[in-house]
Amino acid sequence: MSASSTAVTSSTTMYGSAFWELLWRTSGIGFVLFIIIAYVLYGNQPHAGAPADALVAFYQGERTRILIAAVVSGFAVLNLMWFAAAIRVTLADAGKDGWGAAATASSAAVGGLFVLLIAISATLAFSTAGSGNQTFTSGLNDFAWGCYVLTSFPRAMLIMSGTLGLWRAGLISNGLFSAGLAALVLVLLGGTTWLSEGFWSPYGAYSQFISPIIGLVWVLVVSRILLTRIPNARAGW
Repeated sequence: MSASSTAVTSSTTMYGSAFWELLWRTSGIGFVLFIIIAYVLYGNQPHAGAPADALVAFYQGERTRILIAAVVSGFAVLNLMWFAAAIRVTLADAGKDGWGAAATASSAAVGGLFVLLIAISATLAFSTAGSGNQTFTSGLNDFAWGCYVLTSFPRAMLIMSGTLGLWRAGLISNGLFSAGLAALVLVLLGGTTWLSEGFWSPYGAYSQFISPIIGLVWVLVVSRILLTRIPNARAGW
């Protein structure tokens, strides 16, 4: 065998189906890590109706941090898409591709809203907040909070499709199924956080911390399940 043939064979083995299976099935863990890093970098966004000086202080004063967080958030969205793809192929192997398709659709909706939120924040930090148009800046900031609350619905659908699909496929226990349903309800409640202030407001503790943490824990649990179900070989990757 020639040296070039040996190199090609070695490369194919190194980056074969097993490599890609492991990479995509760990993407949920990558999503959680990237989203936590982005959150820490981003900081505390001003509430809806915040005064103009608070908006300028955040979007202009923390401009570099916000733009770096936007890049990190982009990687989080990429990992979320692959996480949903790993769920779909797992369910397809088990003959439950309908639930897998629902996971793909819901992850696309979540990813789309996340990209919209990233774009709004990056635009405000990049140029809009310093333009002097306080009304427009305030409106975009408020719009971002509204979009954030609405992400609760596709996030809940992703949990529902993944939980029910894995349970119907016999890949999780009844206990995990019940925990998944509880997570579904709790995340779905995040879509009702429309009070003007306090615990149940868009920027309250439930919407900003409790609901997202529940979703992240679910992603980690499902990632663990996916990692225990890696097939020996798959031509699709």
